[in-house]
Amino acid sequence: MSASPKIQHVFLALSGASGSCYGLKLAEELHRAGCRLTITASISGQLVCREETGLDLSGDPQAATERLCSQLGLKGEVSVVAPDNLFVSAASGSAAPDAMVVVPCSMGTLARIAGGISGNLIERAADVMLKERRPLLLVPRETPFSEIHLENMLRVSRCGACILPAMPAFYHRPESVGDMVDFVVGKILDQLGIEHALYRRWGDR
Repeated sequence: MSASPKIQHVFLALSGASGSCYGLKLAEELHRAGCRLTITASISGQLVCREETGLDLSGDPQAATERLCSQLGLKGEVSVVAPDNLFVSAASGSAAPDAMVVVPCSMGTLARIAGGISGNLIERAADVMLKERRPLLLVPRETPFSEIHLENMLRVSRCGACILPAMPAFYHRPESVGDMVDFVVGKILDQLGIEHALYRRWGDR
């Protein structure tokens, strides 16, 4: 399995919504597909990830990278960067990644992206992806949606982002939480044009 020729470098961001497992599973699959990964987590995203998965992405980026790679079994081009570091390539249109995924995407992060506010690396990188017309996938994990949430999703969608809510399907008869996570991550990979075998497609036997 290999990455699409157009998607070689992915910027993966975890914000402060529940659902860190989606981001970590996506990291595993992107690494398996041969993508170079730059990963960050907002301060609240770090807290949620530690609470939900036991993985600490805070502190020294090199140490956080080592903890991530150890927990997920990753080797190669993977780096964790601080959420306030605006000197990484993802913060500039001249060196933007091929694609960016915010998973999970909190409603606060979504609102700031919709408003063009670049208060941290996640928001600035998303702004770069929109202005450079590169793939930006936002995976909100919230329910129910308020009118404000819906308006913000519509706004960023009109600007070119893909809104992909974490909504697992059941036609493939999932037998575990992992199966449901795999479905959502598979849908993200579909949008990136990366082959996978995470779930049985409709009509397949």
